[in-house]
Amino acid sequence: MADDKTLERRLALLLLGIMAARLVAVWLNRTDLFFDEAQYWSWAQEPAFGYYSKPPLIAWLIGATTAVCGDGEACLRSASPVLHTLTAWLVFLIGRHLYDARIGFWSALVYATLPGVSLSTGLISTDVPFLLLWALALWAFLRLRQSASMGDALLLGVAIGLGFLARYSMSFFVGSMLVALWAGRGRGARIGLGRWVVSAAVAAFILAPNIAWNAGHHFATLSHTADNAKWSGSLLHPGKALEFVGAQFGVLGPILFGALLVIAWRAVRHWRARSLPEADRLLLAFAMPILLVYVGQAFLSRAHANWAAAGYIAATVLVTTTMLREAPRLFRFSLGLHAMLAVLIAIGPMFAGMLPIPSERDPFRRLLGWRELAEAVREEVAKAAADGRPYASIVVDDRGTLAEMLYYLRDAGTPIKAWKAGAVPHDHFEMTRAFTGETPALLVGHGAEPGPVLKKFATVEQRLARSQRSEGRDWRPLTLYRLDGYKAPP
Repeated sequence: MADDKTLERRLALLLLGIMAARLVAVWLNRTDLFFDEAQYWSWAQEPAFGYYSKPPLIAWLIGATTAVCGDGEACLRSASPVLHTLTAWLVFLIGRHLYDARIGFWSALVYATLPGVSLSTGLISTDVPFLLLWALALWAFLRLRQSASMGDALLLGVAIGLGFLARYSMSFFVGSMLVALWAGRGRGARIGLGRWVVSAAVAAFILAPNIAWNAGHHFATLSHTADNAKWSGSLLHPGKALEFVGAQFGVLGPILFGALLVIAWRAVRHWRARSLPEADRLLLAFAMPILLVYVGQAFLSRAHANWAAAGYIAATVLVTTTMLREAPRLFRFSLGLHAMLAVLIAIGPMFAGMLPIPSERDPFRRLLGWRELAEAVREEVAKAAADGRPYASIVVDDRGTLAEMLYYLRDAGTPIKAWKAGAVPHDHFEMTRAFTGETPALLVGHGAEPGPVLKKFATVEQRLARSQRSEGRDWRPLTLYRLDGYKAPP
């Protein structure tokens, strides 16, 4: 194997090549924005220290990106390949710190080609900055254990604070640190109380504006995060837990996740004997707790496949070093499989909407049709204006559709409002742009029948009704109504 400097140069070139290929794929992507992406873009137009359902970092990231290259879909998503590349480099640093440059090299390539990462590089989501900051925090923590340096303490505090601004599940990192300190046979005591205080103070300082924003908005984000757990009704869902575990074979890859389960089982058997190398124990401390918590969450209610992704920063290094030692051929096969899958995932969206298959079987169906739906709304608005009957507002009663309309009608000029069904807002749009009676209004109905909304108006005129398939082609279903005579609630 080459020396450390040669490995670094090779890895840098490989990662930059992967990043460049993924950026090209992003710019050739034919899909519309997913509604979460459109929602984050809309937040970026109103910079704040918090939003209803998420901390603010994703909006800040999109705002910075679009300031450079514009509001197109490709520009919004272009930060994703770049940040995942930086995360892969941090995985290299973690592997080199705990083992050697060879382990770091292969760990970085494994991370860069994980199925979940390959999918994520084509979208912009909260996972993208969150994984980067988790990896940065882990690297800083490992360095701090070794050096007790004030600089590493500051870096740890910055990474944790910004991590909380990406996703509140950064709290799992704090829990994993406690597990790691216990597993590390007291090495954390060498750091000194002063360094811990500095890290905590820096993290708290960074997070403070978001806490203040929440306090001024009835702790909307924290309440939404708690509601998202859905701990109500029956709390026994073994099928959901199995579904979540099954999904992890797709996120990490079938061979790697299988290897992680074997490693974890062996660790349980040998933990009391303390026969595991210290580096392995540390990585398990940052990989397994978050995975186990979300398996429990899925059992009680539900959990999305990506929620435990942060644990795979450490898991990637752990599985890589174990498989290189014990099953190198299987490791190479897994890496090759993931590389081929990464190519397919990058190329697929270039042909979105061109596949000769029914829309219900199209893997890109959730990412297509939004632009056309918005154009139908735009045509109705223009027609009404030409007839001397302009709309005062566009009203949408679905958060996802509203986010898409805000993005694809961003230059329409007519205010777009959220229908608020009750006194308490249920999303950021109901909190910041609720409909307050601006009529005549154009109601955009997509999905559920908007009967409850129609009852609130004295005059209802249907302007368009379009089924899933009409005019010889597949459409997103759409109904448009001209509404007037708003019956405001008492």
